[in-house]
Amino acid sequence: MPTDVERWKSEVYGNEIREHLYQFAENGWESLPDDERDAWFERFKWWGLYHQRNGQESYFMMRIGTPNGVLKPGQTEAVAEIAKEYATGPVENPEFGDAYVDWTTRQSIQLHWIRLEDIPAIFEKLEDIPAIFEKLEDNGLSTQQACGDSWRNIVGCPVAGKDRHEHVDAWPVAEGLHETYKGNEEHTNLPRKWKVSVTGCREGCGQGDINDLAFEPAYKEIDGETVDGFNIRVGGGLARNEPRFARNIDVFVTPEQAIEVGGAISALFRDHGDRENRYSARIKFLMDEWGPEKFREVLQDEYVDWELETAGTDFREEYTYNAGGGQGGHNDHVGVHEQNDGNYYVGLNVLVGRMGADDTTELARLADEYGSGEVRVTQRQNVIITDVPEEDLDALLAEDLLEHYSPDPHPFMRGSIACTGTEFCSLSIVETKNRQVRFARWLKQHVELPDGVEEFHIHLSGCTASCAQPQIADVSLRGMKTRKNGEAVEALDIGLGGGLGEEPQFAAWVGQRVPVDEVPGAIKNLLASFDDQREGEETFREFIARQDEEALEALIEPQETSYEDPYMHNTKLTWYPYAEDDSMDASPAPATADGTPIASND
Repeated sequence: MPTDVERWKSEVYGNEIREHLYQFAENGWESLPDDERDAWFERFKWWGLYHQRNGQESYFMMRIGTPNGVLKPGQTEAVAEIAKEYATGPVENPEFGDAYVDWTTRQSIQLHWIRLEDIPAIFEKLEDIPAIFEKLEDNGLSTQQACGDSWRNIVGCPVAGKDRHEHVDAWPVAEGLHETYKGNEEHTNLPRKWKVSVTGCREGCGQGDINDLAFEPAYKEIDGETVDGFNIRVGGGLARNEPRFARNIDVFVTPEQAIEVGGAISALFRDHGDRENRYSARIKFLMDEWGPEKFREVLQDEYVDWELETAGTDFREEYTYNAGGGQGGHNDHVGVHEQNDGNYYVGLNVLVGRMGADDTTELARLADEYGSGEVRVTQRQNVIITDVPEEDLDALLAEDLLEHYSPDPHPFMRGSIACTGTEFCSLSIVETKNRQVRFARWLKQHVELPDGVEEFHIHLSGCTASCAQPQIADVSLRGMKTRKNGEAVEALDIGLGGGLGEEPQFAAWVGQRVPVDEVPGAIKNLLASFDDQREGEETFREFIARQDEEALEALIEPQETSYEDPYMHNTKLTWYPYAEDDSMDASPAPATADGTPIASND
């Protein structure tokens, strides 16, 4: 039988949700019937709105898609204005203040504390025209399909079209896929989310291995000529405890064919994906069942009306992005890098991806003053200012903003990624962003990295949903609970040795339920063991790969240190973990658009 979600989608879904959203926005939070809220919350996701967690009723997270991470001139400033005007919470975050922008691991933007009643006003900030979502679209921004069972934000190398390492310009393909399938009724309602990566870079920056559909750079001899294009992989993903790397389906496409074939594969998933069990609804499970050969056969016979080319020659042996270091290449996009046109891009490290609204306004100003006005978002939660002439680099690098968002950060800062956590997310088990900030600062102050280690990735995910992509980090952390000294405390599982590159590898989970205040000590001891036991100049990932299971478990030595964690208590049971009175009874939610609490009818 179809799931509840499939039933809700069969009643109202896709573009038609917008009119209902308008009506609820006009009539306010209280107009949402209690017994229909789960259904509407699921539908609202299609338009980029996630209801926040218990204790924060009437507040939403709003996700804005930026295809391939590209923010065109004027868009970054508009996002900052929205954050200041409408994403200011009732309590300040002690680290980030009361208005901020989250840059995500899928090159999108997330804003919090959004109210339904404010949604029309949000879009009026962009242009003085009467409609809502059209205003975003007129400015090249949209929340459409930023969530939900449909095409999500398309990711790729964030400097596509400007990268000196590029084999083929992937930006027109990413943009074409975005424009073709966002809002396309034939691809509106898929069995589950659909994540697509388009990479033209020879270093693998698009992370295609962990996407449902990946276009990767390749070339092929066709009719005596060398043709540049993409090989296709299908079925990657990290979510829950079922990670998969995308599998080669032996198909090569030209850039001109890529958009049509992308839609054909989406249609195949639409028609054959599992709609009776949401756990197994992702395409990776269909790939498990069919295998690449049958998948290609069905694609050819039922969804494409020309003869597909077999796979060409790829560049996977040259992939260095998140490859564990030691192979050269830029590995991420932080720092000063020359573009293919002689200008430069400057990648700024945004610790755990969160930037204050005022700082975001300043980012927009610097992009206008020193570059083309364009800002790009990376899959490591960082931002890039593009198109900077060489003669302007010194002046840009001397700007105050770059003191806090450094283009040359310490490896522990550079390597830190964190998901939203219990601050807003109903799935998360532990606090994440403020904790990871504190982890990074403590490690920087107290831990010496072994010689030659210039980057070290630590990803903290609040649960098994993998929004922080923990399975592809040197040290992987995911939220759990445990007891310490008779008290329930937040804890983390610890995994080791994940990463991508030529030979991608998921982390091995070897440490279970380590109290959060003992995790920095465990990382310190881990790096000391690595330094002591490494052979020659082997990388951390190589060191982990040669350990057996028993040796890996022995590397995790939790230890209390000078690190003190202010979030040891169960933050999931708070209405907001940073409130002075964080009990559920103290929550001001639900609230009207001006923040006035709505009185209970009980």
